Amino acid sequence: MSGHSKWATIKHKKAALDAKRGKAFTRIIKEIMIAARQGGDPDMNPRLRTAITAAKAVSMPAENIKRAIMRGTGELEGGQIDEIVFEGYGPGGAAVLVKVATDNRNRTVSEIRHVFTKNGGNLGELGSVSWMFERKGQILIEKDKAGEDQLMTIALDAGADDLRDDGDSWEVLSRPEAHDAVLQAIQNAGIATVSAEVAMVPKNLLKLDGKTAQGMMRLSDALEEHDDVQNVYSNFDVDEKELEALA
Repeated sequence: MSGHSKWATIKHKKAALDAKRGKAFTRIIKEIMIAARQGGDPDMNPRLRTAITAAKAVSMPAENIKRAIMRGTGELEGGQIDEIVFEGYGPGGAAVLVKVATDNRNRTVSEIRHVFTKNGGNLGELGSVSWMFERKGQILIEKDKAGEDQLMTIALDAGADDLRDDGDSWEVLSRPEAHDAVLQAIQNAGIATVSAEVAMVPKNLLKLDGKTAQGMMRLSDALEEHDDVQNVYSNFDVDEKELEALA
């Protein structure tokens, strides 16, 4: 689950494990293909530029990136990928957004619906929960990599809107169009990042505990494991001690 909650850091640690398994490659290749439909020049296409940055972060070979771009622009076959956003609710009424990239829309709709139902959630109509989120540039940085004052000065000078305490990490938020500049400024300062993406960040958090929190985390895990799922966002939050126990 990406978003302003302690779960964000856990989610990206899981993503690091996915990268080792090669699962991250599949997701990023799909994102590059979709982004490249808007143009194959990353200098003119912010979404593609962000996707390429993510690909390099998991050491994806340049040739793989190039082929994915060419599939997206139609120069090579194999670029027929549909992007779908599902909206729904998890245990405790937590709002859930699921972004998928699929070559078989009917199959994926059926499977995602089944995942929600099996794990105590339900799909909603388009627009049912998206109003609870804002599209933001989101950068996570471990606290031992940068001090608050230093990071705040760098981020705000580069155009960031906010710096938040996310438990073990700092969370830097910005307008989507400022994301690249903020990330570049942080990297130029020699500060390593846990993750950097344009995400759907919840406006407010819903605190969950006990069995409800366990159920929500089971749903999130099941969605993340689906091959067509690119990203899962939610507004749930869990107490840090309970989160550690659940994780």
